[in-house]
Formats: sequence, structure tokens, C-alpha cells
Amino acid sequence: MSYKTNHFDDEVVRLLKCGGVGLLPADTIYGLSCLALDEAAVKRLRRLKGRSQQKPFIVLFSDYGQLKDLNMPTARLKLVKKYWPGPLSLEWDASKSPVWLHPASDTFAIRMPNRADLLQLIEQVGPITSTSANPEGHPPAMSVASANKYFGEQLGFYVRGGQTKKPVASTLVRLQASELKVLRQGAVTIKP
Repeated sequence: MSYKTNHFDDEVVRLLKCGGVGLLPADTIYGLSCLALDEAAVKRLRRLKGRSQQKPFIVLFSDYGQLKDLNMPTARLKLVKKYWPGPLSLEWDASKSPVWLHPASDTFAIRMPNRADLLQLIEQVGPITSTSANPEGHPPAMSVASANKYFGEQLGFYVRGGQTKKPVASTLVRLQASELKVLRQGAVTIKP
């Protein structure tokens, strides 16, 4: 039976550390999540969602030190730091990062979410992968109830964060020379 809670509590921490995949509310939309550095959990998440190997995952982190665990240098992040924490995702060259995060791609996205309890959870467990809470090709779940209809007992846990009024994706950007190139417009408007 899936664990259901209103908080990022000790059981959610335990389940994540044991390779669990579950539903977490973020500052944008609900996401299917697991530990980014747990290869088996990330592969299970990909199967549950039915996500193509061509599509990499986003990785949420709580502090810049965690990016070193992903073999990502932080020196080039000056342009995006002013948007973090917040709903801005940065497409990153993933050539030295764990291949299970981007099996058929040279990139994946990173983001520091703007939600204090989620940042505290990530601080405890390490970087997590996240993807919209829906099977590939279906609308994103906007509540625990709708996510449960999609995934039922296949998820180890569900953290309630309320009903989202409208799914708002993060803005996706790429660092190009000395500017940010918008790849997907979302919650943040990039000003030159």
C-alpha cells in the first residue's frame, strides 16, 4: 500500500533513500520523483511514466554543493543564480553526469525549487529527479487523487500539496555564450 502524507516527513525520506519513487509537490507542478543518483530508481521512474529514452529528466537540487555529486561545475551558473530558487530550469551538458539521467541525450535540466520544505527534503536525501505526474502523452496530475488514478499502488508514496489551479512548467533555458536562450517559456520571464 502506498504511503500518503501531507508532509515531507521521515517516512518519505526513508522511502526515497530505499529507492522509492513517489509523488511530490514542487513550486510549479506535482512531480514523480526519486533520488537522482539511484540508477535503479530512475529507471523505474522512466518505466512508470513510459518516458522515452530520448527525453532526459530534470534534477532538483537544494545547494550548489550537490551539483558536484552530478559532476557539474558551478562556475558558469552566474546568469541563472539570480532566478534560483525558483521556476527556472537550466539545460546542462551532461557528458560527465550519470548516464541514466540522460540515456540518449547529451543534456538534462537542473533546477533549485522555491519551496522551503522541498529544499529541506533534498538537503536530507540529495538531488532528486522530477518529471510531471502523468503517463507520457496524458495531462499532468493536478492533485494526489488524479495522480493516484494514473499510478495507484505503483508509487511508494504520495505527498499532498493541495490542488494546483493550473499546471505551470518552469521556464527552460540554455547558457549560450554570455546570455540565456529560452527553450521553453514557463513561469519565469527572462529579461535581457
